[in-house]
Amino acid sequence: MSDLEDLLIKTSRTFALSIPLLPEPTRREVTVAYLLFRIADTFEDSASWSQEKRIQALTVFSELLSQRRPEATCRWARQWAADVPIDHEGYQELMTEVPYVLDAYFALGDEARELVRRHTIRTAEGMAAFVSRTDDSGELSLEHLQDLRDYCYIVAGIVGEMLTELFLLDRARLQPVASLLRQRSRLFGEALQLVNILKDSSFDLTEGRTYLPPGVSRSEVLALARHDLRAACEYVLGLQDAGAENGLVAFNALPVLLAVATLDKVENDGPGAKISRPEVFQIVEIMNYALDNGLPVISFDEDVGS
Repeated sequence: MSDLEDLLIKTSRTFALSIPLLPEPTRREVTVAYLLFRIADTFEDSASWSQEKRIQALTVFSELLSQRRPEATCRWARQWAADVPIDHEGYQELMTEVPYVLDAYFALGDEARELVRRHTIRTAEGMAAFVSRTDDSGELSLEHLQDLRDYCYIVAGIVGEMLTELFLLDRARLQPVASLLRQRSRLFGEALQLVNILKDSSFDLTEGRTYLPPGVSRSEVLALARHDLRAACEYVLGLQDAGAENGLVAFNALPVLLAVATLDKVENDGPGAKISRPEVFQIVEIMNYALDNGLPVISFDEDVGS
């Protein structure tokens, strides 16, 4: 687990904060799932790689998840580590560790592994479909608001659906709110993705990604993100009201609270604005106080706005 968490720390800031909050075995399941999705993301994001190579990598990766093939996995991992154009040191290391991550994936319990397999493959296939729309320079342009929402579903909404099913495994106390969680899981993922897109829109343009469709105002996307964040808040409070473990509530609450604070910054200061480390620490402290004292961990009026 320490090696998996080392990879987690090197490839994510937000999830490196939130995943360790989870109780076992969910913590290990989500760690492995995150790393698998990060591998798929790396293929999709490699805009300077050819369209054909990106689609092939996503297809092969899906095949490797369906059947344990250690020799083929090692062979492809060596090729990806050498060929995939990556500047991020953590992502480079992750490519070399694909066999190790897949070993950890195949060691998961049967139910959890099947959930992770099905949802990861759905995402990889959806990513390949969007990659097939890129132009000769590797640039992807989304055409309208529904196109943006479809993209968010592929890269984040499916993650929300998968996480929800992992949370519900062997937690009888959550069954009364299972429907509420499933209904909001897609919007939860969409909310976080929209905030990232709004925050990173200037940088994405330099990387050949145009996620904000022409003819759709930033205010419209901001309003959609606010709407989705309310659904994410309902999700978190549903978990808390059902008596979920504090770690499970915190795992879901933290990214929502960070997203709300980030969206406020972006709305006021424009793309690229970020919350500071002291602000993150303050958010975590307030969240922990609420959990420790049985208070609602998220307030609609204060945190999400109208």
